[in-house]
Amino acid sequence: MSETCDILISGGGPAGLSAAAAFGGAGFDVICVDPTPPITERDADGADLRTTAILQPARALLQGCGLWERLEPHAAALQIMRIVDAGGDVATPRVVREFNAADLSDQPFGWNLPNWLLRREMAARLAALPNVDFRPGTGTKNLFTRETEARVGLSDGSRVHARLVIAADGRGSPMRQAAGIDVHTTRYGQKALAFAVTHPTPHENVSTEIHRSGGPFTLVPLPDHDGKPSSAVVWMEHGPRAVELMALPEAEFEAAMSARSCQLFGPLTLVSRRTIWPIISQQAARMAGERLALMAEAAHVVPPIGAQGLNMSLADLRLLVDLAQARPEGLGDSAMLDAYHKGRISDVKLRVQGIDLLNRASMASARPLRDARALGLNAVYALAPVRRTLMQMGLGVR
Repeated sequence: MSETCDILISGGGPAGLSAAAAFGGAGFDVICVDPTPPITERDADGADLRTTAILQPARALLQGCGLWERLEPHAAALQIMRIVDAGGDVATPRVVREFNAADLSDQPFGWNLPNWLLRREMAARLAALPNVDFRPGTGTKNLFTRETEARVGLSDGSRVHARLVIAADGRGSPMRQAAGIDVHTTRYGQKALAFAVTHPTPHENVSTEIHRSGGPFTLVPLPDHDGKPSSAVVWMEHGPRAVELMALPEAEFEAAMSARSCQLFGPLTLVSRRTIWPIISQQAARMAGERLALMAEAAHVVPPIGAQGLNMSLADLRLLVDLAQARPEGLGDSAMLDAYHKGRISDVKLRVQGIDLLNRASMASARPLRDARALGLNAVYALAPVRRTLMQMGLGVR
C-alpha cells in the first residue's frame, strides 16, 4: 500500500510532535510516525521523567501552532538561573551567582515542563488537526530519494511518498543512517540520573545548577507536588558513580542527593522513579540531504546544561517552517534544504562546542581546575555586558 503527503516526520518525541503541529497548523498534509507509542502518565513504566525548559523564543513558535495554550497551565516559570560552585574541600557553596531574566525583559527565561506531559499535550493537539496523521507504534524502515520526492518504507509494510522527510528520530536516527550522513560523537564517560523531588524550602522559580565534580547537579522548578515545593533533578556523574547511586536504597539515595545539593532547599525527598542515561555530544556532518531535513537529536545532541536541547530543536523547526511558508512550491527541494543547512549549521556548531566546554569544566575533579572554574564564574558575572550577552546567547536572541 502506498500513500502520499507533503511531509513525513520520523519521530514522535517532543521535537517531532512539535514539527507535526507546526506544519499541520501551516496547512501542510503531515504524517508523523514513531515506533513507540508515547507514554503520557508520570508513574507509568518507561515514562520520560526528564524535564524541558521552553525558552522565550521557543514559546512564540509553540504559540503559533496552538501548543502553548495546552502547555502553559502546567508550566513552572524560570525567572532566575542560579549557578553555584561547591568545588572546595567541603561540599558547600563558595561562589553563588544569579542571572535574572528581568535584566533582559519582563518575561521569565522560560517555562519548565515534564517530558511525559509534553508528549501528552502535544499528541492531544495533533488529534485536533485534520491534516495531521499521527501513527504511534509505526516506525520508518528505509528511505529512497530522488530529485522530486522521497519514498519511505514503514514498519507496517506500507510506503509513503513525501515531498519532504523530517528526521526527528533521535541520536541513532534511522533516516539519517539511510541517507548516509555521518556524525561525530563525543563520549564523556558520564551518566545522568533524572528524578523528581520535594523540598521544604520553596524554589521561588529559581533554577539552580550546582558544580562540584563529575558534572552539574541541577534542580529545575516544577509545580507543587502534594502541596509541597517540587523540582526536577538532573544529576550528572562519572559513569561508575552514577550506577552506584542508581542502585542505592531510597533512604541512602536521599541522603546522598541532599548532600550533593548542599542543602540549599533543605532535605530532598524522592517522589518519582530514578532513570539513568549516558551523556554524549553528537553532531551530524550536514543538516540535510536529498529531500531530507535533520532536526533535534538526529542532527545534534548536547549534555543537559543550559536548557539548550529542545530549544535548539525548535530553532531548527522555526527555520524549516519559515522556508516552507516562503516557498510552498519548493517544499523539500535542494534550494530549501541548502538554505536550511546554511542557516543552522554555524549556530549548531557553536552551541555544541560551547556546551562541550561547559560540561568539561563541570566535570573537573582536580582542585586547581575547580578553582579556575570558580574564578571564571566570578569573572563572567562581574562584567555586566558579558553577563547580558551570555544570557541572550543562551536564549538564542541575537
